[in-house]
Amino acid sequence: MSANGDNLDGGPCNDFRVRRMTVADTDAVMQIAASLPDAPQWVRGAYVDAVESIGMRRLALIAEDVRSEGIAGFGIVGLTPPEAELEIIATAALFQRQGVARRIFTRLTALLRGEGVTEVVLEVRPSNLPAHSFYESQGFVACGCRKGYYAQPVEDAVLMRLVLK
Repeated sequence: MSANGDNLDGGPCNDFRVRRMTVADTDAVMQIAASLPDAPQWVRGAYVDAVESIGMRRLALIAEDVRSEGIAGFGIVGLTPPEAELEIIATAALFQRQGVARRIFTRLTALLRGEGVTEVVLEVRPSNLPAHSFYESQGFVACGCRKGYYAQPVEDAVLMRLVLK
């Protein structure tokens, strides 16, 4: 495992490789987020802070398409061991339903275990059914609600939790 962006999963599989996100990836990551209506719309500085772990310790990974070297998806997790918060996981529309988010999340959980994390939490819009389906497939369970958490449109957040084994 390398902080310089080296491949973290031993090589490409299914035409994607997962590696640490770098500041150079920021524009492509922001384009992916901007293209997805349910994705958080962070400003550039927030992504840079996540990559550099400024203000809070984070793990930020991307999945690259090995054929085009384009970014297929990304994930960012905030660390407060023994807990972590999945802040965002997103896949570019062209690469959805190809296992990209699963590959990113599998690598993130392996790294989280190494950091002593035993529980991952997240918030998700109730209307984001694809996200709910993905999170449930990864073992997350609903554990609460935050009223009026989201804006544009105003919507509650479903709290979900995964215990890492």
